[in-house]
Amino acid sequence: MIFPLTRVLNFGIKYIKLIDFKGTGEKPMRLSKKGEYAIRALIALAMNYESSNKGLMQTHEIVQQENIPGKFLEQILLMLRNAGYLQSKRGIGGGYYLNRPPHKITLGEVIRLFDGPLAPLSCVSKTAHVTCEREASCGLYNVMYQVRKVTVEILDRITLADVCDHNKGDIFKKDEILMFQI
Repeated sequence: MIFPLTRVLNFGIKYIKLIDFKGTGEKPMRLSKKGEYAIRALIALAMNYESSNKGLMQTHEIVQQENIPGKFLEQILLMLRNAGYLQSKRGIGGGYYLNRPPHKITLGEVIRLFDGPLAPLSCVSKTAHVTCEREASCGLYNVMYQVRKVTVEILDRITLADVCDHNKGDIFKKDEILMFQI
């Protein structure tokens, strides 16, 4: 069976809506506003990475450029700094900059930091697995496992540098669709 999947973020989809499994309270796999803003802030920093000071930007510049609420962005930047993605410089001319090159930061790792596992159901999650008595014979398990697998492959392959290249128009067409065999 072939499923068309558009690229994540500016690559197309923001979430894949999946059903609640047996009333477990599982929410659809979705990129939260916090996760989206974190990625957008990182992309802004990555777009400036080649300039002097590894793309140092002040918070108000990111707020203005990405239209992210200031107080919310401060929380996000602090979380990114504490997780090792950013460093900060204090004082006049200070701000935030990437701690690693953009090609070494994947969308998958950032999404996991803010939104948790990429699995659509906990029974197919590697990091937050919850055993289900029907796993061995459940057709839904098999489908959702494949969805998780493809989602992880895409998000763990696309880096901030890839998104920056896309923003510059170097790699992908806006409406390009990827086809994945499941």
